Amino acid sequence: MSSSTLSRQARQALTTPAPGAKGGPSLRRSRDNVSGWAFSAPFLVFFLVFLVWPILYGFYMSLTGKSLTGANDTLIGFANYSEAFADAGMWRSLGNTLYFTVISTVPLVLVALAMAALLNIGLPAQWLWRLSYFAPFLLASTVVSMFFVWMYNPQLGLINDFLSKFGIPKVGWLNDPNVAMWSIVIATLWWTVGFNFLLYLAAMQNIPAQHYEAASLDGAGAWRQFFSITLPQLTPTTVMIVLLQILASLKIFDQIYQMTAGGPGGSTRPVVQYIFETGFTGYRLGYSAAISYIFFGLIVMVSVMQFFVVRRRSA
Repeated sequence: MSSSTLSRQARQALTTPAPGAKGGPSLRRSRDNVSGWAFSAPFLVFFLVFLVWPILYGFYMSLTGKSLTGANDTLIGFANYSEAFADAGMWRSLGNTLYFTVISTVPLVLVALAMAALLNIGLPAQWLWRLSYFAPFLLASTVVSMFFVWMYNPQLGLINDFLSKFGIPKVGWLNDPNVAMWSIVIATLWWTVGFNFLLYLAAMQNIPAQHYEAASLDGAGAWRQFFSITLPQLTPTTVMIVLLQILASLKIFDQIYQMTAGGPGGSTRPVVQYIFETGFTGYRLGYSAAISYIFFGLIVMVSVMQFFVVRRRSA
């Protein structure tokens, strides 16, 4: 008897249920399915209760005139959405959000790339550089906001004191509508650039050294290697960082609310703060829910556009 015949008989013996045994492979599959659903049940319950239900209930709320006072909970259709699209305050806050997203995403990507490139060339005491670059990211937003509020103080702040030594007049960093948003961007850059830096550094250290050795043998200098090897290899990481940064910047609220409260004159008020004030200061929960879903639609559109851009690049 050949070995193949023996192995075939062994497989049949393993898969054939013993006499008197109930079920078989189908019973085992059923048990595996039950076990799988049992392990998944806690997550599914959490997902339905804390994600799916709030989304559905929030959309229902946006179709009502619901207020914190408990009045007018009846359905009013899309009247809230019609009002929101004609609301100049909403469009201004949305414009502030998009403006912050644009002027913050670019430096947060470029500065992180420069920091990672400088450290990747082999600076001494790398652990100290990594710690100093990433440490601010571990701080709470309240700590960072209060730190920069004191730094930006027109009379007692360290920055204006430093500028005055060179004869430069004092700047109202958080009081001037033309400067306030840029001041918040600087604070955000100092606070969060460390996360992007770590992503870039990890990607750079995964680039095979043979690429650089071959380029050196061909006479390519450091700049040529950076633009011809490093940057192309970092394309997937750059796309991911840009996507994460855009989504994070669109949701800006904490540092703006703590540093300027949306001022001066509403020049820094983001749309998330406008939603908060409409719902909890103006007591109009239904209207604030409608603005939330308009903003949610914008985020979905940005995410879908970036998905197709990434897919086209990878094709």
